[in-house]
Amino acid sequence: MSEGDREVEAQLIPRIYGDLHRIAAKYMRGERPDHTLQPTALVHEAYQRLVKPRIPWKCRAQFFATASKVMRHFLVDYARARQAGKRDGLQDRITLSDDLVPAADKTLDILVLDDLLERLATFDARQERIVELHVFAGLTFGEIGDVLNVSERTVKRDWQMARAWLKGEMSGNP
Repeated sequence: MSEGDREVEAQLIPRIYGDLHRIAAKYMRGERPDHTLQPTALVHEAYQRLVKPRIPWKCRAQFFATASKVMRHFLVDYARARQAGKRDGLQDRITLSDDLVPAADKTLDILVLDDLLERLATFDARQERIVELHVFAGLTFGEIGDVLNVSERTVKRDWQMARAWLKGEMSGNP
């Protein structure tokens, strides 16, 4: 597919579509109920951005890790554009899992989350990537290790550090 073989692409699309839709649905599940973007539209947008440049994909996990990042950035851009066009202060919110959010409120503005991940990346880019791959792409620690070319043990250790940092930042106790 990365070499432009349309026949291979036609065979792969049905195989990867369900997984891409699962990632998109995970992103969209936490969004506000009246969000105008649907998971299918997010999948199509991400897919277009993934196949236009002929990227030499090393493995399935790398493809889905990149897809997750593309979806995250698309949603952040979408939220910024929406926020710029609104004066009522409505923001796009995303629901986070129990293992990241210390308080009863499990929602967080997607722009705030993106800012937190960008700040984390300034301290440790690998930890930011691990959070993104685990939380948004749903990759296992072993798959993340394959994508990042580190051991599963290293991924777990970095996950614990990143999770602690994010919890501290979200609770106001850095």
